[in-house]
Amino acid sequence: MTKFLLSVHVLAAIIAVGPVTVAASMFPAVARRAIAEPDASEHITTLRTLHRICRVYALIGLAVPVFGLATGLSMGVLSDAWLTVSIGLTAAAAGILALLVLPDQAKILADLTTPAPVLDAKSRATLAMFTGVFNLLWAVVTVLMIIRPGSTTGA
Repeated sequence: MTKFLLSVHVLAAIIAVGPVTVAASMFPAVARRAIAEPDASEHITTLRTLHRICRVYALIGLAVPVFGLATGLSMGVLSDAWLTVSIGLTAAAAGILALLVLPDQAKILADLTTPAPVLDAKSRATLAMFTGVFNLLWAVVTVLMIIRPGSTTGA
């Protein structure tokens, strides 16, 4: 059962978190191009698609910690420090995505679809920063999952 849970956990991480990190990373650059060009309709369509990918895959990504906790429980490692840190970093990444990245993307999209967009460079830079922090947190969690301090696998 542990191997099944671990397999689903890893697959969910790859299938759900990967697209969010890529789409969220692309969003600020496309937003810059949309602001710079007079006819931004194509870029706005791209931004809507990227935002939708982030929202949908964020919901699918809820399976990652669910199956991760189930895997940790079946392995008896829920109290290990590396897993506790990973859980905290995952919660931080989810919070950044839900409370900062997705709302900022929605705000930029709303501003771009008004007759006279008033986007400042600060909002775009802030979104890029939050997206970078989100991606960095996931990278650290991935490394912790691979290294697993105190692991008995020899990895």
